[in-house]
Amino acid sequence: MRASDLDPTGEHHGGLPTYPWRYQPSPDLMTRRQLRAVGLRIGGQEPAAQVVCRGGLRFAYLYRRSLALPVRPMTAARWAAHQRMMLARRTCPLCRAAGEHCIPTGLGCCLDCADGLALAELDQLLRLARAAAVSA
Repeated sequence: MRASDLDPTGEHHGGLPTYPWRYQPSPDLMTRRQLRAVGLRIGGQEPAAQVVCRGGLRFAYLYRRSLALPVRPMTAARWAAHQRMMLARRTCPLCRAAGEHCIPTGLGCCLDCADGLALAELDQLLRLARAAAVSA
């Protein structure tokens, strides 16, 4: 633990109390993921403190559990919107085939379309497919 990682008053970190990694100052302070694991969300509150890790390169905000709100239930409309979003991520812009997995972002198309194409050809085809989707 570095001495600069422990700043309970927030004097050296812009007013936000700062603690070292794996240090829990209060059971009421939790990260966003910890809140989600118990069925809560931050509910618009500002961070109450932060945890610093990786030698000061990463920060995790801590929120008050007492101010957190319950997670909103997944309605039928939200579930349908999620399914449409995932279908769009699985659909190749070139051949319009919907696969079982999401399209690799590095390629921008399915593996069948990318196989055997040069990078310049692939880039040109993707630009044409995006232009056609915008005009449609």
